Amino acid sequence: MEKKRVFKGVATAVITPFNENGVDYDAFAKIIDWQIDSGIDGLVVCGTTGEASTLTDEEHRQVIDFAVKQVAGRVPVIAGTGSNDTAYAIELTKHACESGADAVLLVTPYYNKCTQKGLVALFTELADISAKPVILYNVPSRTGINIEPKTYAELAEHPNISGFKEANGNISKIVETMSYVQGKLDMYSGNDDQIVPLMALGGVGVISVLSNIMPSRTREICNSFFEGDIERAAKLQYRYHAIIDALFSEVNPIPVKAAMNEMGFCKDIIRLPLSNMEKPNRQKLVELMKGFGLV
Repeated sequence: MEKKRVFKGVATAVITPFNENGVDYDAFAKIIDWQIDSGIDGLVVCGTTGEASTLTDEEHRQVIDFAVKQVAGRVPVIAGTGSNDTAYAIELTKHACESGADAVLLVTPYYNKCTQKGLVALFTELADISAKPVILYNVPSRTGINIEPKTYAELAEHPNISGFKEANGNISKIVETMSYVQGKLDMYSGNDDQIVPLMALGGVGVISVLSNIMPSRTREICNSFFEGDIERAAKLQYRYHAIIDALFSEVNPIPVKAAMNEMGFCKDIIRLPLSNMEKPNRQKLVELMKGFGLV
């Protein structure tokens, strides 16, 4: 069963910049162009880092539309269209496909949750109606539900489910998953502190928060690994460990948005229930950024 690979390497889970009136599309255009100029392999819009949960329905659609037009085919655009409301997820998925997105990212349902049987039924229905490849998104720390290895194995048989973003943090479960899917799904790390470990288990890249502020350096981790220089890839993973920790010292995307503000890309406007970064955490983050010449 030949499936289309959406991307290999680093796709940035890009922030959604805001101003006092809503989405700041001028800032968004600059961020997108800088990311592509920095050699990024793909862009994920309307994901967790893009504050999809507090975008209005109109904003969500417009952000996807704008990103597709601004990218203009230079790299794949992956649109976050998952929801705990299946009807809404279907609507968003259809819109993203019609808009010209290259793939959709489907998070597990949150709050109302479901069984593993429910996950298979949900993702099958969404993959059936999607005109573009589907990447599943497993982040149990946020949704309260984990995609189990045998569930991945069942979903891997669907011709339109191309890969998965794995953020469960459980290496043993990931080993089990990869033993079941037998190369039928591309795995992307969903945690910046596990890029190299997951590629060592057969992963083909990362959907990254770090690459919002360090796109070329995040890509260097993956490229070193792909070129067979595992030692260098590991050393880079170690080198960026502290700044990755700082980017997750508060709930994502609070710190990365503060960092992008420090770099002059956007205003430090974040929507409740998220709040602006605490001063001590921000100071620590800025000091680390200075060490890498980012500010």
